[in-house]
Amino acid sequence: MFDCLVAGEANVDLLMESAAPLEVGREHLAESCHLVLGGSSAVTAHNLARLGAKVSFVCVLGTDLLGRFVEERLREAGVDLGGMRRSRTANTGITMWHSRNRQRAGLTYPGALALLRAGDVPEARLKTARHLHVGHYFLLTNLHRQAPALFRKARRLGLTTSVDCNDDPSGKWDSRLWEVLQHTDVFFPNEREAAALTGEKNPERAARELARLARVVAVKRGAKGALIASGGKLLRVPAVKTNVVDTTGAGDSFNAGFLSRFLRGAGLEDCARAGARAAARSVRRVGGTAAFEAR
Repeated sequence: MFDCLVAGEANVDLLMESAAPLEVGREHLAESCHLVLGGSSAVTAHNLARLGAKVSFVCVLGTDLLGRFVEERLREAGVDLGGMRRSRTANTGITMWHSRNRQRAGLTYPGALALLRAGDVPEARLKTARHLHVGHYFLLTNLHRQAPALFRKARRLGLTTSVDCNDDPSGKWDSRLWEVLQHTDVFFPNEREAAALTGEKNPERAARELARLARVVAVKRGAKGALIASGGKLLRVPAVKTNVVDTTGAGDSFNAGFLSRFLRGAGLEDCARAGARAAARSVRRVGGTAAFEAR
């Protein structure tokens, strides 16, 4: 029996830092370069497993070298990959992040990561877990049509559920997410995403609005901590002060920390503080999982 079944995207992040801006027709040298495990779902699955949970991961990878890289990193963390599917028509997804003066821009090739279907998470596999988590919802375009039914089924089978939407490249901020939230126990947007979804610039009002659908809403605010809205109540949890090296995957690590306690029946404040600790741990190393890897 798995504590958590994570269904979503897995890809590779190429992190490059340079003092020079990107210019058409010019080539500049980078000061640093790192190839790391990427994908909101994959990072959450990896770090949740490192925090002691039994995790099963359902995803689609290519048959290429990057796909083998992703598989190796997840297996090293103890993540079960019995639900992984290989695509022979699409390469493994990759995101290139260019950082400059503490600001960054990313370019993503979705590839196989967008191919996940509800059929990849059959009832028999749902029955092997106590909780279902879906990461980077908006990138999983093949899942959108059947996503509400998947979450309803999970709830009917007795699983608790959670979802992280991440950014919406289409700018529509819908894709049946509102229906999914009606069957969601914990929703993990960041502050910007909560504002885009609700039209509320005030994060407290946005959190309360979203909590009218999901049972618990955890709005991640980076250095400002997190807002937890549930049952008409609002809880503020501060961030953990730490030396920040790289913020890649910090929000996904918050998800892992929160769920590590949620799956043990802890109270919401305990869950949120565990999320803040995991996020702080994540940013001390380059990439979303390096701080959680075995030493």
